[in-house]
Parts: sequence; structure tokens; C-alpha cells
Amino acid sequence: MFDLIILGSGPAGVTAAIYASRAGLYHTVIEKEYMGTGQIAFTERVDNYPGLYGTDGFSLGEKFREHAGALGTEFTEGEVIGLEKSGDIWKVTLSDETVLESKAVIYAAGASPKTLGIKGEAEFTGRGVSYCALCDGAFFEGKAVAVIGGGDTALSDALYLSGMAEKVCLIHRRDTFRASPSLVKQASAKENIIFIMKTVPVEITGAANVTGIILEHDGLKETLSVSGVFAAVGSIPNTSLLTGLCDLDDRGYVIAGEDCLTSAAGLYAAGDVRTKKVRQVITAASDGACAATAAYEYINGI
Repeated sequence: MFDLIILGSGPAGVTAAIYASRAGLYHTVIEKEYMGTGQIAFTERVDNYPGLYGTDGFSLGEKFREHAGALGTEFTEGEVIGLEKSGDIWKVTLSDETVLESKAVIYAAGASPKTLGIKGEAEFTGRGVSYCALCDGAFFEGKAVAVIGGGDTALSDALYLSGMAEKVCLIHRRDTFRASPSLVKQASAKENIIFIMKTVPVEITGAANVTGIILEHDGLKETLSVSGVFAAVGSIPNTSLLTGLCDLDDRGYVIAGEDCLTSAAGLYAAGDVRTKKVRQVITAASDGACAATAAYEYINGI
């Protein structure tokens, strides 16, 4: 039996593993994908992680993982399909029916991209509709694309795509962006990034692949010719396994404070799954450290 099982191998989970190693806890990190490092792997450039300015997300995730491995962290590949508590013991069930037991669990499963929820989106996903600019941007070199959203992800995606696409239409439903001013300034300086504000997408059109997107502004509709549509409208926490185990807010995020303790004894939430204002790599790593420290104190009755 483990002292601690960590679900998720992104920045929160791997940082928790580093602190668990330093605390002498017998632990494992369960990762859904082999050598996975979480959503950070799909970030082209990270400029706000101290000491590693300008690194790409994949390389940063690899550094996190190498650090944990060097300290002796054991990684377990598998998809978690069940989580329950029996007495004081937590049981984690994998898709191959393996059951792992531990005294405490850190839940760091992250979040998944939100869909736009409009006609044509599901039909053209993988055929022009994408949720990852870094993954699919190269397919649209020299073409016109649309990015939907107004936060940091949308602006970052637009900047990345501007380096290969002929034109990037950044579509946002409000008249101001939620993204950081520095990203807005960078995007404004790009001649091939066009801001389309106070406008919402209502349908994605095409034949074999995407050929356009229908937009609505002040009750009027128009079709914008694009070959690709990149959705960057937020994320949904991957917390379905926690329903009935601990308290969630109305959006599905785990209600937990800075110590990452949930309403269930021995269960901690770290990273993007937790209720908090800022969801960045550095705050995920901070959560991992706090959660592992709290778990150590719980396990040892401190």
C-alpha cells in the first residue's frame, strides 16, 4: 500500500511528487498517457515561469518530470475509472481493473477544453476545428483561420498562428479582452491578426473540411471565409470521479483552500481542478507543494 497516490502528471501532480519524495512518502503518480506532462505540453512558449524565460511548454514539462524521476518517483500508466474510500484507506481503480491503495490521494487531473456548442463544431472537429493551436497550427500555413475567445489562451493561440497563417481573425463576444495586457499589445502589433469584437460564432460551415464560420453581431449574420477554427473559450475541470466524494462548486471545481484539502479527509485537490482565481503553471506547481505537505502532515498525524 502506498502512503500517497497522485492522480495526474502535469505541473501540480509532478511537483507534489517532488515534495512527497523529499518527505519520504512511498508514492506513485498515475498518468493517463505514457510520459505525459499535462496540458503544458501544448504550450508553445512560457514566459512567466521564474528562471526559465522563453522555454516551450513541452520542455518545461519534461524538466518537471525528470526532476521527480531523479528523486525516485514511480510513475504508473493507466486510466483511473474509480476512486473510493474504505475506512481510512483510499482505493484507486484503473481501467485494467488494477486496484491501488493509499493513505491519501492528491487529485491533479487538470481540465479539458470547452467546446463552442454551435452547429457544425462536432462535425468538423479534426477537419478544421481544433482545440490546440500548437498541435494543429502547421496544417493551416498560408491560410485564413479564426480563433474564438478573449483570454490568455486565445491571444497566445492567435500569436502562435500568426507566424504561419495568412490571416488570423480573433473573435470575441465582448468589447474588451480578459487576457493580460502584454498579450493584447503583442497581438495588436501583428498586421495579420484582426480583432473582431462584440461578435459571436453561430455555425461552422464546410464540405469535406471547414470553409467558413457564420458570425452574429447586433442581430446581423455574416459568413467569414476561413479554413480553420480554433476554440479557446476556457476549460472544464476533470472532476467527474469526485462526484459524491467531496464538495464541488456549481462549475464542477473542487472546493479547497490554499492547503488543497477537500471536504474529504485524506483527499487533496491541486492545480486547475481547484477553486481559485489564477490557473497558471506556477500556481499549479504551488498547489502540488502545498498538497503534498498537507498530505504528509495528515499521514503522520501532525
